[in-house]
Formats: sequence, C-alpha cells, structure tokens
Amino acid sequence: MARYRAGLLLLAVVLSLVFASFGAKSYYEVLQVPKGASDEQIKRAYRKLALKYHPDKNQGNEEANKRFAEINNAYEVLTDSEKRGIYDRYGEEGLRQHAAGGGRGPGMNIQDIFSSFFGGSTREEEERIPRGDDVIVELDATLEDLYMGGSLKVWREKNVLKSAPGKRRCNCRNEQRHIQIAPGMYQQISEQVCEECPNVKYEREGYFITVDIERGMKDGQEVTFYEDGEPIIDGENGDLKFRIRTAAHDRFRREGSDLYTTVTISLLEALVGFEKTMKHLDGHLVDIGMNGITKPKEIRKFKGEGMPVHMSSKKGDLYVTFEVSFPRSLTEDQKTKIKQIFS
Repeated sequence: MARYRAGLLLLAVVLSLVFASFGAKSYYEVLQVPKGASDEQIKRAYRKLALKYHPDKNQGNEEANKRFAEINNAYEVLTDSEKRGIYDRYGEEGLRQHAAGGGRGPGMNIQDIFSSFFGGSTREEEERIPRGDDVIVELDATLEDLYMGGSLKVWREKNVLKSAPGKRRCNCRNEQRHIQIAPGMYQQISEQVCEECPNVKYEREGYFITVDIERGMKDGQEVTFYEDGEPIIDGENGDLKFRIRTAAHDRFRREGSDLYTTVTISLLEALVGFEKTMKHLDGHLVDIGMNGITKPKEIRKFKGEGMPVHMSSKKGDLYVTFEVSFPRSLTEDQKTKIKQIFS
C-alpha cells in the first residue's frame, strides 16, 4: 500500500512538472529556434538577439531589458546539456526542483554570459562573415487578430543551397609573405589563398510559415525569422521579416491604441434616448445607450474599450460617432403634431 501511494505521489509530481511547463513561453521560443536546434544554431540566435536587446542599445526600455534577461536565461539553460535535458522533460519547474535538490543552480549572471560570448565587449561585433539579404514582407493583419492575438499561415518560397558535383574555391583570404629581391632587401606581397570545398547550387523550395500576431501590435512592427532570408555561399542567411500592417475593417478604424466607429440612430432615438449595444472585435457587447438627447455627429468616449497596448495589460479607448437618420418626408398631420410639441 505504501509503495502504491508513493507511486501515485511520484506520478503527481511528474505531471505537475509537465503541466507547469505549458502556457509560458518556452526557452526555444525565446531564442526563436526549433526544439532540436544544434548548439551552433542556439549560439547564432543568442548572438543576434542579445545584441538587439542589450540595455546599452535600449536605455530606459524596460521591455527590452526584460527580453535581454529572458534571452540570457534561455541561453544558459539550452547550452548546458544537463539542464537542457531536465528542461526538455520537466520544464522550468524541473530546473527549480533540480537546483533545490542539490543540482547546479543558476550559473553566470547576465553580463557574464554576454561578456563570455562577445569577449567582454558590449558593442556590436564586426561582421566578418558574408551575409545574405534580409527579406521584408508586408503582412496585413486583421483587427480581430491584433485585438485578440492570432496566427497566420504564409506560403514562403526561397532559394536554398544544395550539394552539387565537383569542387570549388572557397574561404579565400589574402596572406602576406616576403620575398627577397636583393641581398638584405625584402618585399612584402599579398597573395590570395583559397581552399577547395564541395560544390553547391541554388534550388527553389516552398513551405508554410506560421506568423504569430501578438495582441496590440502596431503598424511597422516586425516578426523576425532569423536566418530564413536569402542564402549566400560561404556565409549566413539573411533574416525574413514580416512587417505588420493593419488591414481595413468594415466597422472600426484604428489610430494607435484607440478605435473609432460610427453608429446611426433614428431621429426619435436622438430625441428621447435609446438602449443599444455594439458587438466588439472579440464578440463582447459594449453598452452605448443614452438617456438624453444625442446631437448629430456627437462623439462619445468609452474608456478601456480600444485596442490592447502591446506587451501591456492596458487598453486604449473607443470613440463612437453618432449619426442621426432624419425622415425623408413628413405628413401634414405629423408636421402639426411636431409643431404642437415644440411650441
């Protein structure tokens, strides 16, 4: 019986570790690499992201500082084979349990990781490796996706490098050497030295990419797929960047984090008041009714009913312009009654 209870307890612990890993952004997502990424892929991804979000380049930007910390934490775990194995099986809670149970706790701090990777320099390192072109794609996102978050599948075609028969000159470099031109006299000359590498060729391939749209993203923000741009022989691929653009909507217009819309009411409703709700982008109803008189072109603000602010719990406001629909004609009896009311 005791063994049975112990087995159930162990199962509960394991399940709690597994479920705890769901919901939060995984370390692989933080570094934007697949789960089976090699150490080299992880290092390349870290180098680009760490330089992008380093505090020296984003002074006063708390969100960038937070991202920088996440990137370094993910890099520390995924480049440690023991920690990575625990994380893959049990998630972050598994790492905490491992550290609490006498395993290795957190290692270097953020600056130590960055310094060890870049040789102590916080400035962007010189790019000595050739790099392919970045590919920038304008991506129309619906207001619904930008309000609630969503994802879009995009067909991507690009050149890829494939093996080809034969050899080619590669890794060419200039080397300096000295030749004697007379007794005691030497001349320095530059000579190109190359290696022989397997030949390659370009082929066209296509595949679907899933682009995640985050709540509150604005026009001009980019979703980047590192090293998924144009390839280059003996170099690194460029990046693929999807630049967000808000698609036109049939009911709402967006300006920053605010939403604007127009609602038409009857003349009677304008004079005596009305009860009315409006369906929002996520389906919830907004009460826009009024008890008093509504003037044509009158604008009402509904606080907190606008767009979400990106990477924040705040929201903008909703502005509703009321148009009044006047009758096209009136009978003589109607005219008489209206005169009596307003006389």
